Amino acid sequence: MPELAEDVTYRDQDWYAEELVDRHFVRCEFLQVDLTEAVSRGAIFTECVFGNVAFNASRHTDSAFTRCTFTRCNLFEAEFTGCKLVGSSFDRCDTRPLRIDRGDWSFVALPGADLRGARITGVRMREVDLAGADLTGAVLTGVDLSGAHLRGAKLTRADLRGSDLSTLDPTAVERAGARVDVEQAVSLAQALGFQVG
Repeated sequence: MPELAEDVTYRDQDWYAEELVDRHFVRCEFLQVDLTEAVSRGAIFTECVFGNVAFNASRHTDSAFTRCTFTRCNLFEAEFTGCKLVGSSFDRCDTRPLRIDRGDWSFVALPGADLRGARITGVRMREVDLAGADLTGAVLTGVDLSGAHLRGAKLTRADLRGSDLSTLDPTAVERAGARVDVEQAVSLAQALGFQVG
């Protein structure tokens, strides 16, 4: 059974390179905690609060951060592989360069996030809030963006091939140089009112 912690506050703690394996945290608060180069595997964080936490160069595999709140956290070179972040929100966080591979980030709130150069592949991001986010030069390939909120997002030079862009309004984003595949190009042209063929 995973080691369980409930309603605990961790403040000003040094968890540098800590290994969090099969740990379960419920409604816990992490305030000014250093998780630089920490590794989580199979860890579960439910309704936790992260404030001014350093996730620099941390690696997270098959872990879950569901309905969590991240405020003023540093995720410089953080990597999430096969992780679940459904319903979590990020506010004034340093999120670049971020790497996300597979997993479920549906209903995550990242409005206005600086995601320039981020690498996001094979991720489920249904109804994610990326309104006003800066994804300049980012890679978002094979991503389920159905229902995503993208108004005002910067997709300049972003690689969007293989992603679900069915609800993208191309007139509501910055898109110069964005790369799409042929199938996406057809649906985007239709969204603009063109008849293809």
